[in-house]
Amino acid sequence: MQKYLITSREFYTDTPAIFRNILHEQFCEHLPTYALYRDKSNPNYDIQASHFVEVCSQFETIKSFIHQDIELAKKLNASGVHLTSKQFEKIEVAKELGLEVIISTHSYKEVQKAQSLGADGVTYSPIFTSPNKGVPKGVEDLKRLVSRCDIDIFALGGIITQKQVQEIESSKAYGFASIRYFYT
Repeated sequence: MQKYLITSREFYTDTPAIFRNILHEQFCEHLPTYALYRDKSNPNYDIQASHFVEVCSQFETIKSFIHQDIELAKKLNASGVHLTSKQFEKIEVAKELGLEVIISTHSYKEVQKAQSLGADGVTYSPIFTSPNKGVPKGVEDLKRLVSRCDIDIFALGGIITQKQVQEIESSKAYGFASIRYFYT
């Protein structure tokens, strides 16, 4: 099962040297196959994103994703872009630029739409209780979704323990994405 590490200013800070060290340590400890730079409030987002891509490039097996910004992802030679559930119209543009695309989804209909528009993968959330993310969908819902779709699905939302990761694994999802699971 694939691991998708998502950054957060709360855990990784916006100070470049500290950010790079923490990120490198987390990559060494958890060995994710995907990583997303996500920080909605950093005024120096592009600078920190370049540090993020640089650290990712030190690991042959980690694909780097930039949140929302297709042009920046392309400029930094990131592996791809992670779009929000309000950016479906940007899937084609990102694909034309040679970027992998993962998009956030919250319903079966959105997953189908992402699949039909050519996205490479989706995050589907929330699976477990997660702060300010609404009612959790649960693992049984995830299992049904996985059995009905032909797109890579990352379970997201409230995944903080190994037991939860095992439950996700039983769903046959492509992988799981988390912020808190990867921060120790």
